[in-house]
Amino acid sequence: MAANSQYISNTRNDETKSRGKFDWILGIILIAALFLYGWATWKAGSANAFYTAAIKSMTMSFHNFWYGSFDPAGYITVDKPPVALWFMAISAKIFGLHGWSIVLPSVLFGVGSVYLMYRIIQPYFGKNAGRLSALALTITPIVVADSRTNNMDATLVFFLMLGLFFLEKSIGSRRIWPLLVSFGLIGIAFNVKMLQAFMILPAMYLFYWLAANESWKKKIKKLIFATVSLLVFTLAYPISVDMTPASSRPYVGGSETNSLLELAFGYNGSERLLGQTTGTGGTFGAGMNSKTQNKKGGGMPTGGKAPTGMKQGTKKGAAGGKQMQAPGGSKKGGPGKMGAGGGGGGAFNIGTIGPFRLFQSALGPQVSWLLPFALFGLIGGLAYFRDKRRRWFYLTTKQKQLILWTSWLIPVYGFFSIASFFHPYYMIMLAPPIAALFGTGLTALIGLFKNSLRTNWKFYLLPLAITATAALQSWYVYSYYPWLTWIILIAAIGFSIGLIVIPRGRALQALLVGGLLSIMAAPTWWSLTPTIAAESAMIPTAGPSLLESSSSGMPGGGGGMGNSSVNKKLLSYLEKHQGNAKYLFATSDSTTAAPYIIKTGKAVMAMGGFNGTDPAITLTQFKKLVKNGELKYFYYSGKSGNTAIINWIKKHATKVKSSLYQSSSSRASAAGMGQGTPTGKSKTMGQKPTAPTGKQKPSGNGAKPTPGKKNSKMKPTAKPSTRTTKKKQTTMQQPGGMGGGMGGMGGMGSSGVLYDLSSIYK
Repeated sequence: MAANSQYISNTRNDETKSRGKFDWILGIILIAALFLYGWATWKAGSANAFYTAAIKSMTMSFHNFWYGSFDPAGYITVDKPPVALWFMAISAKIFGLHGWSIVLPSVLFGVGSVYLMYRIIQPYFGKNAGRLSALALTITPIVVADSRTNNMDATLVFFLMLGLFFLEKSIGSRRIWPLLVSFGLIGIAFNVKMLQAFMILPAMYLFYWLAANESWKKKIKKLIFATVSLLVFTLAYPISVDMTPASSRPYVGGSETNSLLELAFGYNGSERLLGQTTGTGGTFGAGMNSKTQNKKGGGMPTGGKAPTGMKQGTKKGAAGGKQMQAPGGSKKGGPGKMGAGGGGGGAFNIGTIGPFRLFQSALGPQVSWLLPFALFGLIGGLAYFRDKRRRWFYLTTKQKQLILWTSWLIPVYGFFSIASFFHPYYMIMLAPPIAALFGTGLTALIGLFKNSLRTNWKFYLLPLAITATAALQSWYVYSYYPWLTWIILIAAIGFSIGLIVIPRGRALQALLVGGLLSIMAAPTWWSLTPTIAAESAMIPTAGPSLLESSSSGMPGGGGGMGNSSVNKKLLSYLEKHQGNAKYLFATSDSTTAAPYIIKTGKAVMAMGGFNGTDPAITLTQFKKLVKNGELKYFYYSGKSGNTAIINWIKKHATKVKSSLYQSSSSRASAAGMGQGTPTGKSKTMGQKPTAPTGKQKPSGNGAKPTPGKKNSKMKPTAKPSTRTTKKKQTTMQQPGGMGGGMGGMGGMGSSGVLYDLSSIYK
């Protein structure tokens, strides 16, 4: 109890001393963060077009704003709660819809997280530890990449950090209201990115129990109230949505039962750990399930592309194809970008399941640069901050702080070591604990080094931490800059030996600074790459390959707002013939629909949500829309979708003559991909049907038709695989397990097939 009283006293004294004083070094770090996160965001284009379309729709009505509707008509929501999008929609409403205005909240939340890191660390470990922790968070590559997009992760981390800040306030003041605010903020964070926010809860409960200067009865009582606050702020919004009649709100995108709670525990819950079984027509194949990837941790699924920021190499796969490897391969070939224009399977290069997954080349260069030093710092901190006058199991104030950050690190590290369905940019969840343990650990290791003899093992922790960290970093940089590998190793080993040989005197400070710079240079350069490349991608990553793609004319944001994937000829035709229809057109997935919503602000129906597989509408409901004249056109991009509806359209609707909405190059592309002739009977506007002849040319897939028989009567060689939802609605499965919403240019309005539905009920 006496130690906890001292804990509170020290906290109050430090806050009183620092009140009214401005830390200029912290100010420089915050300016650096603002530059890294905000520079050239005016070139962001549509950033993540899926969310940008929702932001556009949310600025058009409060109904869309409240539910996070993807489209202006309020047909379907995005696959996350709308709290993060609320901030972005407010920004767009104030400043207009621009690339910089939609990512502005992420930029500010990113800078805010850096400031909160300092405010949490400084009272207990001093200004230097606070500055170093803030700096480490600032230059974590994935933090930079995430904070430059309109994804939700920068917002999530800010609310988690703010929750910890109020938790510290509660312990220092022994008041209950900061504790209620702290856990309430985690509930709000749940409505940013659902169960991902709860990864921090073990750390919060454990830390409060260890650090609060109260009896165990009062601790239990306060934690019960805190849990109630957590549940209220967690469940209030999802329950309000689920209790609203389905006819009065949009369908919950990504869910199977039109329920936000089911979305939280299904698609955004258990499937993140076990692998995705909904939303793509089946479990992810080689692109997502890391068990099928290269055993060295860098392998890519056959035919995939490495995400931006990851090195590409080629390696023969089991099927004789080529696999991408990152890093460590050839420098040839550009990265697969995931901006508004979509991307490839490289978005799911998440390494091989196992305890060292986060050190592997697939994920490590995004977040793990300083992780070895943080682990050495944790060991050193627990030893250095121990009260030698007490027994070994007694925890001091600073040791409890280390346990807080370790309790954040371990569950997150464990989850991502075994999870099957996540994106590399989720690694931002590891950035705060690594940064905190780096800053606090460095001060502890320096203290141990200065106060220990050469015969004491603690003396060697600092040189070992520098050398081990440099060794990992040299591996990360080798495929891009082999020469830098040797510079990092030689410098780190040289400074480490210097520390051992000359542990005292004036040279010590220079050796410490040199050793620190040797392990900070590479992650700093990696963190600069998204800023230099003006990157604001759908799947954000960092690394020198961004600079290669930028120099080859591939902008990070995919061009101007809403222009990257719009077929202007198709848009002109649809606007000319829309008439009084509610929807400009319908299509299977949001990737096809998003650019047209952003460009026009008109309602475009993404029939099956993000991937095209959500059971959001039945054939009966679809027929009613067509019969009432609310929907006149359907654009078939070749993506997966509701099989029953698509087959009905192909059978009864009229195909619009391709020359009316496609350029000659697009028509040639469609013919080459076989998208211009989907199966099923349909009429063609402006074209006379060609009578079949007795002799026919081989079909595009290489199968020879039987002489004398019509193509329309030929049986396909294979039926598309299907899955049945809980509503008995069937959807086609994605080839290779990839989501339809993330495919190639066929889904962007460049080479699909347009159907006129208005003729069906004439």
